[in-house]
Amino acid sequence: VQLVESGGGLVQAGGSLRLFCAASGSTFSINAMGWYRQAPGKQRELVARIISGGGSTNYADSVKGRFTISRDNAKNTMYLQMNSLKPEDTAVYYCKAEAVVGFLRHNYWGQGTQVTVSS
Repeated sequence: VQLVESGGGLVQAGGSLRLFCAASGSTFSINAMGWYRQAPGKQRELVARIISGGGSTNYADSVKGRFTISRDNAKNTMYLQMNSLKPEDTAVYYCKAEAVVGFLRHNYWGQGTQVTVSS
């Protein structure tokens, strides 16, 4: 599975951005996908996650009500709509795919896309 993120950039506080994660390869093996972020000097943290079957989602408390994760299975693309952005949302955002092949679990990561929110 290969993942490519896009959509990051510079935005003022209160603004919006939409991130994209395009998946290719053995996408049939993916059972969940998520967005993570890592700010300078901090650990990578979960932002939002979506289950392939049923579309169940969960969010970090810090983004609830502002961010929305979604997925278009026909296009093998995952999205993160980010509204009411805050300077503390500044980070590199990574796409992750969780796949199961046989009895083995595999995690795949994209290269990351920078999101910078100015105050």
